[in-house]
Amino acid sequence: MLQIPCPWCGPRDETEFHCGGQAHVPYPAAPGELNDHEWGEYVFYRDNPKGTRAERWMHSGGCRRWFNVLRDTVSYQVMAAYRTDEPRPAIHPSREEAGAPR
Repeated sequence: MLQIPCPWCGPRDETEFHCGGQAHVPYPAAPGELNDHEWGEYVFYRDNPKGTRAERWMHSGGCRRWFNVLRDTVSYQVMAAYRTDEPRPAIHPSREEAGAPR
């Protein structure tokens, strides 16, 4: 089970949280001008990297606030948690991202 560090409540079991998908997805600048295909791309298409991924999480079993988590999709290690009004922290790349042999 993952231990996710809520920026307000501290580390808690993953069962207290709800994942909201990829973080840092900008809302369209002119949403009224998007056609159906462009809306579909905005709503459904997300990055699915092997390695570090920024995700949105909500502490649904606690403070009910949204925040961002940097998580390794290979090892599931949570590398950082930060509020949505804070910049993404700089972290060292995972072994796969750095091109290191296994």
